[in-house]
Amino acid sequence: MAKLLFLAGSARKESVNKKLAKLAAEMAEKAGADVTFIDLKDYDMPIYDGDLEDAEGLPENAKKLKALFIENDGFFIACPEYNSSITPLLKNTIDWISRKESDEEPALIAFKGKVAALAAATPGTMSGLRVMPIVRSLLGNIGVHVIPDQVGVSDAYNAFNEDGRLKDERQSKFLKNTVENFVKTAEKLAKTN
Repeated sequence: MAKLLFLAGSARKESVNKKLAKLAAEMAEKAGADVTFIDLKDYDMPIYDGDLEDAEGLPENAKKLKALFIENDGFFIACPEYNSSITPLLKNTIDWISRKESDEEPALIAFKGKVAALAAATPGTMSGLRVMPIVRSLLGNIGVHVIPDQVGVSDAYNAFNEDGRLKDERQSKFLKNTVENFVKTAEKLAKTN
C-alpha cells in the first residue's frame, strides 16, 4: 500500500486548491492508498534565508514537514497560480525541506525517488496551465518522478458542489484517473526502493 501525502500550495481557509487536494485524497483512499492530507497553514515558517539556517538550523515546522515527506512514498500538490507562477508558500516549503540537517544526511532525502502528481484550480480560464510546468520542472530537478497526468480546473469558484465534489463529471473522471495512476505509480516505485 502506497503512503501518500496530499496538500495545496495555499494557506487560504476557503482555498479551491485545498478542496481539490482533499477530493483527490478521498479518491486515493478509495484506490487503496494510505492517505494523509496536510494544510500548509499549520506549518508556518519564515522565508528561507541561508543566514538564518546557518544560525538556527531548520525551523521546527520544516523538520516536521520534512519527516512527513520522507515517510511517504509520494505527494499530490494542488498548485494555485499567483501571477502566472508558483505561490511563495509552496516555493518556501520546498526550499526549507530540501535542506540537509547534517553532513551525513543524503541530499534531497525528502524528494529523491518520490513520485508526485500535480493539479491546479484557478478562477480564470487557464486552469493552472502556466504554474504546473514550473512546479513540474522544480520537482524534476530535485529528483522527483512527476507523473505525466495533471489536472486543471478552471472557473474554480463555481466548479465544486457544496459537498466538495466537482460539478463537471468529465473533470471528476479525469481527476479520478489521474489519482489512480498516481497511486499505481507510487506502489510500483515503493516496491523498487
